[in-house]
Amino acid sequence: FEDPNAPIFFWKQFLGGAFIAITMTGMDQEIMQKNLTCKTIGDAQKNMFWFSLILVVVNLLFLTLGALLYLYSTEFNLPIPAASDELFPRLAFNELGLAVGVFFLLGITASSYASADSALAGLTTSFCIDFLNFKHKPESQKKRQKFIVHLGFSLLFLIIIVIFKEINERSVIDAVLNVAGYTYGPLLGLFSFGVLTTRHVRDKLVPVVCVISPALSYILSLNSSSWFGGYIIGIEILLVNGLITFAGLWIVSRKAAVQ
Repeated sequence: FEDPNAPIFFWKQFLGGAFIAITMTGMDQEIMQKNLTCKTIGDAQKNMFWFSLILVVVNLLFLTLGALLYLYSTEFNLPIPAASDELFPRLAFNELGLAVGVFFLLGITASSYASADSALAGLTTSFCIDFLNFKHKPESQKKRQKFIVHLGFSLLFLIIIVIFKEINERSVIDAVLNVAGYTYGPLLGLFSFGVLTTRHVRDKLVPVVCVISPALSYILSLNSSSWFGGYIIGIEILLVNGLITFAGLWIVSRKAAVQ
């Protein structure tokens, strides 16, 4: 797509997609933990290199599978659903036989459980350490509170999923990438600020910046067409969000003291 004003303009998709991969994969908690288990920096770099190659192969396989599903539907004159998410399960359960349907269900369950499990573990750990100050509490109290926190986040996940299903009007992958532009933007700004500058931030103001940034990005996205003469912000909102976060952190920071 060659129209720069369109949300699916090639360079918007290319740059936005690249930075979504950097933030959702490269800065992901699980990847960070894997690298921290490596004995040396060289081992961590090697881990990232091979993991990146594996991800490229896996993505190519999924892209090929998606293309083949559409070609199969066209070849046998099968109706293609309006929501692209429904194509694979519809073919798996109705056209490709019982075995494919069972494997599809097992695969969806396994991948969903793995993602939810790691997210819940990360949120529970972070909340217990950062908000409940677990370092100074007895072990019995830790176990009880950790169970309550884990259960609370599980219920919160369930509520979010139900609400998301009711209000979402696009395919899941489109919705996820759109939401990622707002949730991962502050992470990109924080990481870039920490790597590229030596300034000291005021800790209490950092959460404020990370909340204001996606809010401003959302307002900008809603009004981009009228404010910028027809230009519609697409997936590159992640970059805009990150830049706003970076600028906000610069404003609430000060120069590092000279040693």
